[in-house]
Amino acid sequence: MEVAGLSSRTGRLDEGLLLEVAELHPASLDGGGGDELAGLLARAANAPVGLIHLVHERALRRYGGYGLTDEMRREAPLEGTLAAVVVETGAPLVIDDLSADERAPAGRTGAYLGHPMRDRNGSVLAVCCAADVRPRVWSADERASVAEAAVVGALLITEQLSRYEIDRQRRFLDAVLDSLHDGVTACDEQGRVVFVNERMRRIWADLGSSGEDLGLLSALRGEHLHDSDVVLQGHNRRARHYLVDAHPIAGPGGQTVGAVQAVQDVTRRKRAERFRTCELAVTTALADAPSIEAAGPRVLEAVVSTLEWVHAELWLVDKAAGVVRPAARWSAPGWQLDIEVPTHLAFGVGLAGRAWQAGKPLWIRDVGRPQSLISPETAASGELHSALAVPVREGFETLGVLTVFADTVEDPEDELLALMSGIAAHIGQFVEKSLVEDLQRQLIRSKNEYLALVGHELRTPLTSISAYTELLREADEVSLIQEGPRLIEVIERNTNQLRDIINELMELSALDTGHADVQLMPMDLAEVVRDSVTKARAAVAGAPLVIEDDLPERLVLPGDRKRLRQVVDNLLGNAVKYSPDGGHIGITLKASGRAAELAVSDTGLGVSADEREKLFTGLYRTSRARDSAIPGTGLGMTLSRAVVSRHHGSIELVDQEGGTTVLVRLPLDAR
Repeated sequence: MEVAGLSSRTGRLDEGLLLEVAELHPASLDGGGGDELAGLLARAANAPVGLIHLVHERALRRYGGYGLTDEMRREAPLEGTLAAVVVETGAPLVIDDLSADERAPAGRTGAYLGHPMRDRNGSVLAVCCAADVRPRVWSADERASVAEAAVVGALLITEQLSRYEIDRQRRFLDAVLDSLHDGVTACDEQGRVVFVNERMRRIWADLGSSGEDLGLLSALRGEHLHDSDVVLQGHNRRARHYLVDAHPIAGPGGQTVGAVQAVQDVTRRKRAERFRTCELAVTTALADAPSIEAAGPRVLEAVVSTLEWVHAELWLVDKAAGVVRPAARWSAPGWQLDIEVPTHLAFGVGLAGRAWQAGKPLWIRDVGRPQSLISPETAASGELHSALAVPVREGFETLGVLTVFADTVEDPEDELLALMSGIAAHIGQFVEKSLVEDLQRQLIRSKNEYLALVGHELRTPLTSISAYTELLREADEVSLIQEGPRLIEVIERNTNQLRDIINELMELSALDTGHADVQLMPMDLAEVVRDSVTKARAAVAGAPLVIEDDLPERLVLPGDRKRLRQVVDNLLGNAVKYSPDGGHIGITLKASGRAAELAVSDTGLGVSADEREKLFTGLYRTSRARDSAIPGTGLGMTLSRAVVSRHHGSIELVDQEGGTTVLVRLPLDAR
């Protein structure tokens, strides 16, 4: 005899009778106990098979089983089973003989005792049943045992469901909190930490023990913190900024059962605010300063204070000499670099020289490491570590280098590189603007000087020519014979002077406007200087004046031989003109870095510091030259500077006691 779902051969119930009635996740009831409960059910009912099943979306899922075959499926459809009758009626189902009961599937034999399992709300949660392969009469005790098993099973399943739901909610909450940008910590009433999300763990890793309590214990004492600003020092000794919210957790009776805090790292936001403040300070410093030398310290101060680094330097390119020279430096208060900063760095030498060579920012994580000593002039102190050098550019031309140093090891940051590149761009625009404004001032000054020239330098010889011509016209025959040659000599001398002035003015104008022909070809500057010295010595032969030279055999550079000879002759001529009897003139030529340096010195009248730059502005003559009545137009130095500039070089007067030294620098390679 067979019962629906029961094998007469094995005495075990078919999986087709198993029911699922709860809307449950498969993992929710994996806590165990189902098979044991089914075994107790079978033994209490004196039946060979005990089953507990749940219903999910009109399908059966086994929760516990006893006396089942291994081939039986864990899931089966609900429709057409005895369990479906229990679910639909919500009442126990007792069948002593399945073959005689119309509710049983056709052809089934045996006996069935099923009972619904309800949750706290009274809804059918599952079905438990005892089954036999033979018809039998279920006793009252057996029915009561199955009913009691249904109650116990419902409690077990409900507890497992509650535990699963709590765990699931906790996992969801953990996932949500771990995804937050804020660090979250919770503690119990004893102050023991019961929850920490991933972001808070990272904050602790950075701050160490100082980050364990940012407001949690204050909240546990009943305080409420909202956007409390906390500044702590991270593992790299850099300040970290946090906003803290912390509140107590109240229990059902209003008592404090714990506390929770949320910590937001706002260091990047604070840094962005400082960056904006830094750019404003730099812009203000440049707007108010008359020169980059005056603005430099304020610019570097803003940079150092913003970055919280310790030292910064600004270097400007001297193209003619092929070096960068320090224009400004700044150290953080209480911090001083106890080494001497070099007067210049060659192309590719030192951090500033390397950045100039590379033409892009250089970040050195630790300049103190042996393989990183590309800036020995600053790393030698052993106090500096990270360094950043950013070229100061205007268009495609590098005008200088901005360098900053930290006393800690730092990793590269894109935001910092962007800030420094922006500041370097501001400086580059300022330097270029200053050059343009200086050129405009020179043009205005030159225009005024040209007007003064027309009013004085040209008028004086013209007046002499006119006056002596009038004398010749009015002279009688005897006076003409006696005084004529002298008058004509004066006219000729003034005519030549006028011609020289006009020629120099035209030459200077052509050079300034770019109309003069300057041919940059490989030439031996040492030979040009040597020929000029020979000519100067011949001109002063017999005079108590010494001319000494220190020249190399050869010094080849790209230049216009005729123009540079004009410069050398002018410098030597001035040295001879302004040197007293018994004076000494020295001329040296050497290669220095990427430039040739020509120096002409004399022991003459000298030039005061405030008049040195004016010598190159056209028609300017020093007060000492005017007082000594030394002839000249004042155009020679201006013309020399124009020629040197067309060669991408520089010319200047350098400090010297008792006399004058003019230094000319010319690049050794074409640009």
